[in-house]
Amino acid sequence: MPSSVTSDKRSTSRRPSASTPKPKPQSKPVRRRSAPPTRVAIIGGGRGGRALMEIFAQDPLARIVGLAETKTRSSGTKLAKLFGVPVTRDYRELLKRKDVDLIIDVTGNVEVGQALQRVRRPKLAIIGGASAKFMWQLIEARIRATTEIEHTLTRYQSLFRRFVKEETKRAVHEERTRIAADIHDGLVQTLVGVNFKMELCAEIVQQDPMKCSNLMREAKTQLKHGIQETRQVVFNLRPGQEEKLDLFSALSNFLKTFKEQQQVQVEFDYQGDDSALLSKTKVFLFRIVQEALYNTAKHAKAARVFVHIVVNRDMLTASIRDDGVGFDVQAVSRDPDKWDHFGLPGMKERAKLLGGETRLQSSKGRGTTVTVRIPVGKKDVVRNGQKN
Repeated sequence: MPSSVTSDKRSTSRRPSASTPKPKPQSKPVRRRSAPPTRVAIIGGGRGGRALMEIFAQDPLARIVGLAETKTRSSGTKLAKLFGVPVTRDYRELLKRKDVDLIIDVTGNVEVGQALQRVRRPKLAIIGGASAKFMWQLIEARIRATTEIEHTLTRYQSLFRRFVKEETKRAVHEERTRIAADIHDGLVQTLVGVNFKMELCAEIVQQDPMKCSNLMREAKTQLKHGIQETRQVVFNLRPGQEEKLDLFSALSNFLKTFKEQQQVQVEFDYQGDDSALLSKTKVFLFRIVQEALYNTAKHAKAARVFVHIVVNRDMLTASIRDDGVGFDVQAVSRDPDKWDHFGLPGMKERAKLLGGETRLQSSKGRGTTVTVRIPVGKKDVVRNGQKN
């Protein structure tokens, strides 16, 4: 034992060999700097300039550094003063500035357009002509859609207050559930999609203007769809209007559009007369089928979908079946986030409000089937699964 200790001491006193690795100096952590905001100059202070400023003023990735406008009382000029943006009457002053990354011309003036075409400066992006016009028209459409949504939400609040005064606590819960489901089914998803495209467009506007233009065109289409969804929600809240809904025709049109957009084969067949259904039942069943199909498009990876509806004297039965990947129903039901993500609570709650039920059958690799059963011909309103 002592000899081993002595040997250790001798070995430690030797000089290190060339093969002995030298300790590496500790490197300092590299600090990542956040990208500076894009410095934007706008030529034209009319409707287009004002629309652009309203968006860019709220964007942390952009900063408006100047506005060129000859009219001192234009809406864009007034807004620029409110935001503290320097205003000049001569657009050429903006071209001389070195602190500009992006110039957007919304005047449509030929002379200005020709002058911008002659500019040759590295790292300076210029958008003008039809591209700029399309951009501010898209932004205006977004602003109008947002305003209309705000008006709709205000209307919801007014209707809700009146509903509280006229109905019991149980009726209030039903109305809130229906409004929330209507907004979730289409409007929220549409706005999320538009927001994603606008954010992506802001990131690539300089590197790939053509792709950005395509994204904005898609976003504009989605905004129009969102406006239509908003109007549809308001329409569904108006008493007496739902009687005009032809359920089978409405479903046929929706499934045709779904087939074209999602490239999924859809088979739809029905039996019975939908005139025997309550107007509320028609709307709710349409929304259930709509939500089930949206889930199929987002999650199922299905090639075929089968929608079958039977209306007899006492019961409505609807089945929505796909041949997709399927999922573990028990596992999803134990996870509130996944359960909500699939939109399943909305489908179940709608059927329950009509005194019916929604059943879900699925397994991995064997597709998914949603079955809805709703009583028919009961004129009394059914609330939360209980007859009044």
